[in-house]
Amino acid sequence: MPYLRLWTISTTGSRVTLTLLSFGLIIFTGVVFRRLYAESAASVRSSINLCVFNVFLPAMCLTIFYTAKIDAEALLVPLTAAITIGISLAAAFIVYIPLSRRMGLPSGETGILIIASAFGNVTYLGLPIIIELYGAGAAKYPIYYDLIATTPILWIAGAQIAGRFSSCPNSAPTLGGSLKIIAQLPPLWGCIAGAALQAVHVPVPDFALKALTMLGGLVTPLMLFSVGLAISVPNVKHAAVSAPAAVIKLVISPLVGFTAARLLGVHGVALKACVIEGAMPTMVLSLLIADRFNLSAPLAAFMIVITTTLSFTVLPAAALFISGI
Repeated sequence: MPYLRLWTISTTGSRVTLTLLSFGLIIFTGVVFRRLYAESAASVRSSINLCVFNVFLPAMCLTIFYTAKIDAEALLVPLTAAITIGISLAAAFIVYIPLSRRMGLPSGETGILIIASAFGNVTYLGLPIIIELYGAGAAKYPIYYDLIATTPILWIAGAQIAGRFSSCPNSAPTLGGSLKIIAQLPPLWGCIAGAALQAVHVPVPDFALKALTMLGGLVTPLMLFSVGLAISVPNVKHAAVSAPAAVIKLVISPLVGFTAARLLGVHGVALKACVIEGAMPTMVLSLLIADRFNLSAPLAAFMIVITTTLSFTVLPAAALFISGI
């Protein structure tokens, strides 16, 4: 048995490393493209994100919810995510409110550091990693984690936090405005459509399901390429102030996710997915939040770069930690 466990750990470590190296190459391709075509990189990234968010990801969500068995995990995984994000936000407030006063940080930097501490790249990076590690059947867990928990919390609580630290008065949306944003998300409607078709036993023609699968298959490479397009040369002066946020995001968050999932009775691949998603680097969408609420966009970019770089060490460690569960 010890030899079997050692072989499992070795295989898992090699698989994670191979996956991250292949993903890293795609991300690096995006970085190179940004360097070669600096003037068009932003518009290319915007176009890719627009297509992924409005076409390819909804197609994947519809396929997943049409073919997957919907069970208690559809509630427990988002609940785990909500607990993980909530505790991470609380930890960030505890650290950065006194630290910002002591160091004289601008409110825009404090706000983006708090947001970057709690909200991870659970779809753009987490989804392809979960699929590669645990198979296509595990794709539902990042969707549960993101669309049922992370995205609503981001646009309700995260937007209020961003508004509080914004230099623009009254920039935070109302609760009604946040709910309207959430209700209009195309991936959410893809999930609803897939679940509805499954619930009423409406058969989807094979050619249509094949087309949806092909569209969904574009999500992984395009999202990784988009991450590369978003990465820029970091500002070294941000290193010290961002260290606590990186620790919260990459260390505390997955530990909270593991503990919360175990206490809620989540097990198997769902538990592993919760830990891996908790260890995801800062979400690329934090750049959009920074721009929208006039927070520190350079610091948001730095957090994306540094946590994404560190995740190439943290994610294999997290995968090895849960490999025997």
